[in-house]
Amino acid sequence: MIGRLSGQIVQKQPPELLIDVNGVGYEVSAPMSTFYALPELGENVILHTHMVVREDAQLLYGFSSESERTLFRLLIKINGVGPKLAITILSGIATDDFIRCIHDNDAAALVSLPGIGKKTAERLIVELKDKIGAEAETGADSISTAAMSSANSGSALSDAVSALISLGYKANDASRMVRSIDTEGLNTEDIIRQSLQGLGR
Repeated sequence: MIGRLSGQIVQKQPPELLIDVNGVGYEVSAPMSTFYALPELGENVILHTHMVVREDAQLLYGFSSESERTLFRLLIKINGVGPKLAITILSGIATDDFIRCIHDNDAAALVSLPGIGKKTAERLIVELKDKIGAEAETGADSISTAAMSSANSGSALSDAVSALISLGYKANDASRMVRSIDTEGLNTEDIIRQSLQGLGR
């Protein structure tokens, strides 16, 4: 199994990454919280990874911190929560906020995430409440949200909408979320971050 990647960022198209490791390109899916912490294209990055092997595919998921990967692994053990939904959850809520929701029985906050209904939210709280304190909080590090400086363009807007759709939002909702913020001067990652933050207001 591949548990860690260290290489050069070749491509960023949320939620997908292409990492060059000694001439081998690894396709990695990552939550937006990891994208926010990534350096620029061409620079080196270290990702904590989780590999999922299926009959028809071998999928690699990458995270900027071990606490994120730990939470991802806890989530995919829950009935009805696969890797794609786990990535969506991590993209829509910070690790610390998710832990707080679990401890506070805050199902309403979880239901606001795409793909999470009332029953799934309640199941997450019931099944994770005893586990999450011991596994996800131990040594949990704050997720860096380093600002990116690349110029905004029409492609950044369309890429942001595409990324939100990939994360489970409907096309109309994704477009509305992007239109609700001032996108001038923002790159794709910043547009997605502010769009997601706008949901909690």
